[in-house]
Amino acid sequence: MKKEDKSAIIKQLESTIQSYAHFYLADIAGLNAAETSNLRRTCNKQDIKLLVVKNTLLRTALENSTADYSELYGTLKGATSVMLSNSGNAPAKLIRDFSKASKSKKPLLKAAYVEESFYIGENQLEALVSIKSKNELIGEIIGLLQSPAKNVVSALQSGGSTIHGVLKTLSER
Repeated sequence: MKKEDKSAIIKQLESTIQSYAHFYLADIAGLNAAETSNLRRTCNKQDIKLLVVKNTLLRTALENSTADYSELYGTLKGATSVMLSNSGNAPAKLIRDFSKASKSKKPLLKAAYVEESFYIGENQLEALVSIKSKNELIGEIIGLLQSPAKNVVSALQSGGSTIHGVLKTLSER
């Protein structure tokens, strides 16, 4: 490969990585053609971009980036694919579900950069699955904020009928 081609690929990788909030490094070697096609289709449906890249080109792109990705360099061995997503836990769920259904038990998580944190190793998969997305957290916060207000309103409404009942009983006596 020519030096110009490599530099063009590196620049493209840099811009692609910067355009997504989260990315995962996974090992998909060992998947047959049908499984690989199925994985690509599933990624596409879930708005996850799947790239298979050379480790040296990916490392150079990460080194050229403004962020410090040095913790990920040790995982750039063997076959590496990059899963890019704007949802923090979507690729983790895809890796978990797809590897359960796959005969080769692939893809395997190598590392991930999610919510400005690094997760290294396959043992981090369940932690990544349990990370909530921004929209899920906003929904929970809104629910928590609405809960006390609903309790106060229902207490006032029931309290009014209780006071009315007590006053009615006292007036009848």
